[in-house]
Amino acid sequence: MKIIILGAGQVGSSVAESLVSEANDITMVDTDPKRLVLLQDRFDLRTVVGNAAHPSVLVNAGAHDADMVLAVTESDETNLVACKLAATLFNTPTKIARIRSTEYLKHPEIFSDTNFCVDFAISPEQILTGYIEKLIEFPEALQVLDFASGKVSLVAVRALKGGALVGQQLQELRKHVPNVDTRVAAIFRKDRPIIPEGNTIIEAEDEVFFIAATEDIRTVMRELRGMDKPVKHVMIAGGGRIGKRLGQTLEKDYQVRIIEHNYQACERLAAELNDALVLNGDATDETLLESENIADMDMFCALTNDDENNVMSALLAKRMGAHKVISLINRRAYVDLVQSGGIDIAISPAQVTIGSLLAYVRHGDVAAVHSLRRGAAEALELVAHGDARSSNVVGRKIENINLPKGATIGAIVRGLPRSKGIVGENLIAEQEKLEPKSRVRVIIAHHDSIIEQEDHVILFVINRKMIREVEKLFQVNVGFL
Repeated sequence: MKIIILGAGQVGSSVAESLVSEANDITMVDTDPKRLVLLQDRFDLRTVVGNAAHPSVLVNAGAHDADMVLAVTESDETNLVACKLAATLFNTPTKIARIRSTEYLKHPEIFSDTNFCVDFAISPEQILTGYIEKLIEFPEALQVLDFASGKVSLVAVRALKGGALVGQQLQELRKHVPNVDTRVAAIFRKDRPIIPEGNTIIEAEDEVFFIAATEDIRTVMRELRGMDKPVKHVMIAGGGRIGKRLGQTLEKDYQVRIIEHNYQACERLAAELNDALVLNGDATDETLLESENIADMDMFCALTNDDENNVMSALLAKRMGAHKVISLINRRAYVDLVQSGGIDIAISPAQVTIGSLLAYVRHGDVAAVHSLRRGAAEALELVAHGDARSSNVVGRKIENINLPKGATIGAIVRGLPRSKGIVGENLIAEQEKLEPKSRVRVIIAHHDSIIEQEDHVILFVINRKMIREVEKLFQVNVGFL
């Protein structure tokens, strides 16, 4: 696939790294030649220096025969204009724009074919807010990811010494949760993937990924790890786009405090938030944290634009008694380093965001993609098409499907409506309108489960190099109509 990526920042660079490794023809466009030189030294891609909203720059980037334009510059306006030009001048099939301002997101008609011609608008701040909100809702988890319009969840937890399942075989799982069907999709032990089998034994400190119907997640988690006390008090360091959005999301259900060093920004936050307490100060100020009872905080979220400040404030909050700390880390090289050194969860914004983009680049009918373990693994939701003659998966038991070693089918969702052109909350609303809830079935995959036409199949892949092979497996034969 020939893809033009506009913007060589954190999101653009991460997407380029992922797509280049999958043998796509990538061209990067940015106004900063230094960024492009660094990318060209690392990856096999073309670069063009220039303004992404200029037709001549798009021509130089090869827009005449591009399959997709990913407009992910820092400017919403540049991204919108670039998509409009790609549609009007070059008839580019797929146009994706990064949109940061809620002013645009409030009016989806802006993105229609009669306006800016954006096929998919992605808001990194919105995605990150939802991601962190899930971690606050399930404080025991390392990751909580939704599939099939929220019907299925994939959750990563750290197995604690003394937990009910530590030291036992996976086949004993049903005895501990007899009324809930669940499956362990993967285990990582000291960063080494282990393919789960019935006789696999869970050890303390294992990172366990399990999949279950969303309504059953708490029950399963209670057995795997034990439940932490519910989060009530949340402190947020940084009142920028992400901090403000998270504060607005949480303030109705939690006691929220936001620390922001800029006084004018504090005034704006105080005017826009209803119940959250806004504090002017430095989140690395030990005196300030102590005076605001940091030891009583169930969750501390360091969400400023400065990696070093996030790391230092999170470590300080943890040392001073905060129960759990989350830190936003833009430099991917830092993520593994800090998460193993006192910070409970380090989040790479680019890795959280990238899944939304990859779903549009993958071959076959891919409904969702989530990047796992900082990009090392991936979970996909694929729709099975065809019949027993034209498909390699439809009409077959899972044990008879030729999956690559390291790929695991975790769940099957049957009865979901077609979701073309419908995204996020709109999809859930449309599903409930078109399909009675009783007709949507979540089937936890076992060896004798049979995949049917139009099933949504959720797979876990421990190595991203296997993804192309998995995608080929789900593609129908050429003769299928």
